[in-house]
Amino acid sequence: MRRNAGFWLFLVTAGLLLSVPGLIAFNLYIDLLFFREIDLLVVFKGIISTKIIAGLLFSLFFLAFYLLNTILALRTRFPLRNLHIFGDTIYPVRTFSLDRPVRLITLLAGIILAVFVFLYGTSRWHEILLFLNRVDVGIKDPIFEKDISFYLFTMPFLEAIKGFAGLVVALTMIATITGYLFRGGIAVSERSISLSPPVRRHIALFGAFISIIMAFGFYLDAYRLLFSDHGFIYGANYTDIKARLMTLRLLVPLTVITGIALVVASFRGRFKWLMIPAGITILVYIGGMVAYAPFLQKFKVAPNELELERPYIENNIRLTRFGYDLDRIELKPFDVSYDLDMEDIIRNNATIKNIRLWDNSPLLKTYSQLQQIRTYYKFVDVDNDRYIINGEYMQVMLSPRELSYDDLPSRSWINERLVFTHGNGIAMGPVSRISREGLPEFIIKDIPPVSSADIRITRPEIYYGELSNEYVIVKTKVREFSYPTSTGNVYTRYEGTGGVELSSFVRRVIFAIRFNTSKIFLSTDITPESRILFYRNIRERLNKIAPFLIYDADPYLVISDRGRLFWIVDAYTASGNLPYSMPISRGINYLRNSVKVVIDAYNGRVWFYISDPEDVIIRVYARAFPGVFRGMEEMPEDLKRHIRYPQGMLEVQARMFAVYHMTDPKVFYNREDLWEIPAYTERPMQPYNTIMKLPGEEKEEYILLIPYTPSKRDNLAAWLAARCDMPNYGNLIVYVFPRDRLVFGPRQINARIDQDAYISQQLTLWGQIGSQVIRGSLLVIPIENSLIYVQPLYLSASDRVGLPELRRVIVAYENEVVMEEDLERALKRLFLKEAVKPAVEVRKGTEGLSPKELAKEAMRVFERARQMQRQGDWAGYGEQLKRLEELLRKMAK
Repeated sequence: MRRNAGFWLFLVTAGLLLSVPGLIAFNLYIDLLFFREIDLLVVFKGIISTKIIAGLLFSLFFLAFYLLNTILALRTRFPLRNLHIFGDTIYPVRTFSLDRPVRLITLLAGIILAVFVFLYGTSRWHEILLFLNRVDVGIKDPIFEKDISFYLFTMPFLEAIKGFAGLVVALTMIATITGYLFRGGIAVSERSISLSPPVRRHIALFGAFISIIMAFGFYLDAYRLLFSDHGFIYGANYTDIKARLMTLRLLVPLTVITGIALVVASFRGRFKWLMIPAGITILVYIGGMVAYAPFLQKFKVAPNELELERPYIENNIRLTRFGYDLDRIELKPFDVSYDLDMEDIIRNNATIKNIRLWDNSPLLKTYSQLQQIRTYYKFVDVDNDRYIINGEYMQVMLSPRELSYDDLPSRSWINERLVFTHGNGIAMGPVSRISREGLPEFIIKDIPPVSSADIRITRPEIYYGELSNEYVIVKTKVREFSYPTSTGNVYTRYEGTGGVELSSFVRRVIFAIRFNTSKIFLSTDITPESRILFYRNIRERLNKIAPFLIYDADPYLVISDRGRLFWIVDAYTASGNLPYSMPISRGINYLRNSVKVVIDAYNGRVWFYISDPEDVIIRVYARAFPGVFRGMEEMPEDLKRHIRYPQGMLEVQARMFAVYHMTDPKVFYNREDLWEIPAYTERPMQPYNTIMKLPGEEKEEYILLIPYTPSKRDNLAAWLAARCDMPNYGNLIVYVFPRDRLVFGPRQINARIDQDAYISQQLTLWGQIGSQVIRGSLLVIPIENSLIYVQPLYLSASDRVGLPELRRVIVAYENEVVMEEDLERALKRLFLKEAVKPAVEVRKGTEGLSPKELAKEAMRVFERARQMQRQGDWAGYGEQLKRLEELLRKMAK
């Protein structure tokens, strides 16, 4: 019976062990095919080899320690376990021996635990990879004078080793004590627990191991003091260095001595040997951490805080500025003046023509209704970029037209996986141009893409995007849907190199299991030339290829000179292990936008380009994965023209610089010059792109801009610009306004707009006639040494399908606020001081038209009149009625 039980236990254990390696091997083979497809096997090999070596080393060390202790425990005999003592008499007792099953269970438990330890070891691959490929930063911490690389790369590895050691000792101790308990080494009664001498000594050894691990933890805690959060200062302060550091340094040897004393006491049977070192250790901990540190803080530091904390404030400022790369920001004065005239406006015509009047949200809704074409196409996001179009440097908005699988008319496996395989083309238009109906103009539109300029798309298919589904199969016997026409559908066949060939029955079976469908190996439409495209969502694809990078939430599509579509994604290196650097979300206190990732939307190929070669973390990854990261000089020029400073990175830097532009410890401590990101609605302003000429520069360039206001005040204090064009890419400049001059901030301008009687009346009127008034982003636009403020107004029907139309533009300058039908009219009204007549878009010169043509013109005028009536544009409505009356009189003659 016992043999049968052991046999079944062995079979269950073997099944578990075989299933885990089998599953791992299955997934590894699919990953191997994927990385081979994109020609990045070096990443696959680097990560997998690190995982396997780490897992093997961890599991082998665990097995050695586990077996050494359990075998020692199993060989220990307990002769008194079969004797029962009653008074002065000893009675032999027949008991069932558990030695054999305990031995078997202990061995099998060790093997199973070794598998889990192997998996634990593989999960620590990142810390090991960084440690093995570490490089020096060249900056030392101000307390221990260790190179910053120790904290970035070595300390996470040491903490992983500490955690692993604690896990090994804990698991082994539990298994060993359990074996002792079942074999009679530990006797449990109602009144007490008695240990035999060998058991007592063995447990004391475990106690010694735990003491050593605790001592190692105290050693690391000394370095962890540099990551203490004290509110206004991050990092070790006066009390940490003068009280807690001293205590931790004493605790390291005291804890080791306590562990040794525990072993000595257990072997000699005199536990009074343990009381002295254990008592001293406890007293030092309580005295140093619990009593002395708060006492020092309250009675010495608090009354003299600025004086005593000054060097630690300096450390916090210096290393936080390094952590977020704030030292590269250049401060320049911006001597604002209000002498702007029409000649200045004309001279800065490139800036004026590229002021963004279309916000992402209303434009996305408008694109969706005008250019979606079919319900199964979808615009996910609108991106901002710049192109040279017909010889003109122009800022544009563009959105890729992707396939929405949730909206397919028939969601069969063939439709989702073989027929509807890709999106098609983009919609693109200038940021400031509008049609006479208030709708955006298009440079590229429709399917297949039609361009009104010298920019062409030759390969519009989007197989890899933001909305792509799990997998599709191309080059099958089934024709792929390309796009619809008025006479029928147009079909295509994939001609790229993306995906994995389903060249054998084994591969078809493997992918059928991977995607949980038998149709992949049963379908007769799949041929040996067919290719399966998976990891098609670009975010999922990048996280699979390089999970050690953080990817920006806003990928954007770029058209190359050859008319192909490429995604560009900003990637970041990050760490939470920079001493004294103030952390942001997720504990990150070191951040760099070090990599630009390019993805071919047709083939799925991926390239990584280093945009910040000074970043120490990307240098480590480049050592770990040779040949993967290329220099920016290797990026094709037609793509390099479209790299941009990431909005997310500038948001973080702007938020940190609002505090850490104060480099004087006294000013920092008192928060005398604290800035903040302005907000004129519920949310703070976000950085926005524009084309403008920076002060002192000769030509316009594409920049990312965000203003500052003083803390708890509404006037402007400065504005931060990130340059995006080569060769000045990445240069950050803060233009500071004079403190003795009032420069209106967004909240003040917004209040003045609300207080304008005419504008307020119009907004109220539009809102009462069934239209929804959407106020766009308020943009602060520097021109020469002045500022103008621009806010677009959109009108949309109140129902769900309302089409946003850009109907008015509000412009503010100095003490004036005007609202006109377009930006040009508003600027003329401001700087030419002349009244601008409302635009009446009607045909002139109707002489000689036939009655039929006059009737058509009258109908057009009537429709415009109705439209203006709905929008509350009564002046325009009156003009149209007059025009309609003229046409009717001509028709009556």
